[in-house]
Amino acid sequence: MKKSLSTILALALALPIAAFAQGTMKIGTVDMQRAFKEYNKTKEAEVKINDAKNAAKKEYDDRAESYKKALDEINNLNKQLESPALSADKKTQTAKERDDKIANIKNMEREINDFRQTRERQLQEQLMRVREGIVKEITDVVIDKVKATNMDLVFDKSGMSINGVPFLLYSHDNVDFTNDIIAVLNKPGRAASSTAKATSSATPARAAKP
Repeated sequence: MKKSLSTILALALALPIAAFAQGTMKIGTVDMQRAFKEYNKTKEAEVKINDAKNAAKKEYDDRAESYKKALDEINNLNKQLESPALSADKKTQTAKERDDKIANIKNMEREINDFRQTRERQLQEQLMRVREGIVKEITDVVIDKVKATNMDLVFDKSGMSINGVPFLLYSHDNVDFTNDIIAVLNKPGRAASSTAKATSSATPARAAKP
C-alpha cells in the first residue's frame, strides 16, 4: 500500500513538471508594485495630491490662526472684567462683547472641524480614484502583453498572502516582464494619447448633421 501511495504521489508531481517541460504552459511574472511606483503618471499624480494636501493644510492653518486670535481676544476681555476699576456699565458692555465672541468662536470650532473632516475625505477619495485609474492602466498593459505572447498564467511578484508571506516565493528572472510593462507605460506620447482616448470615450457622440 505504501508503495502504491508513493507511486501515485510521484506521478502527481511529475504531471505538472512534464507539462512545463513540454512547453504546454507559458508562465510570466510582473511586479505590479514596482510598475506602479515607476510609472511616470504615478509620480505626476503624487505631486498633484501633495499640492492639494499643502493647499488644504494652509487653509486649515489660516483658520486655526484666526481661531487663536479670537481666543486671545476673549482672554483679554476676561482680564478686563476682573479689574475692580471697571465701571458697572463698562462691565456689562464688556461681558456682552465677550459672550458674543464666545458664541462666534464656538461656530469657528465647528467650521474648522467640518473643514478638516471634509478635506480629509475629499483627499482620500481623490487618492483612491487616481490609484484605481493607474492600476487599471497598468493592468490593461499587462493583459495586452499576455495576449500578445500567449501566456497561460501571470503572477504578481509583489502580491502578499493574508499571512504577510509573499504569494510568489520563487521564479526565474527570465519569466519576469516588469521592465517591458514599465517601458510601455512610460513611452513618450502614450500618456497624452491615453488621456485623449479616455476623454473621447467619455464624451457622448453628437448626432450627425443632415
